[in-house]
Amino acid sequence: MAAVVGGLGTDGKLMVIGAAPTLTVSPGQLIGGHLSVEGWYSGTSIDSEDTLAFSVLAGVRSMNEIFPLERVAEAYERMMSGQARFRVVLTMSS
Repeated sequence: MAAVVGGLGTDGKLMVIGAAPTLTVSPGQLIGGHLSVEGWYSGTSIDSEDTLAFSVLAGVRSMNEIFPLERVAEAYERMMSGQARFRVVLTMSS
């Protein structure tokens, strides 16, 4: 995770969502870029269940660009080039 700190913009924030054994960040990087590192409790399985139930009730749906697994290289290139407008999702069936 420390490797991404250099890619943060001014006033950027690194959110640590998973438990990492260690995280070493230079104070100079934080001060110079006015950066911060924050931890975020991602919740319990019950919290995830409640979130999914709310999504169903509210009609929340993700926006996806779907590619069959055979076109994985094309999907990856679209994602890495920034051309993907939404999430790129691979499917096992054509």
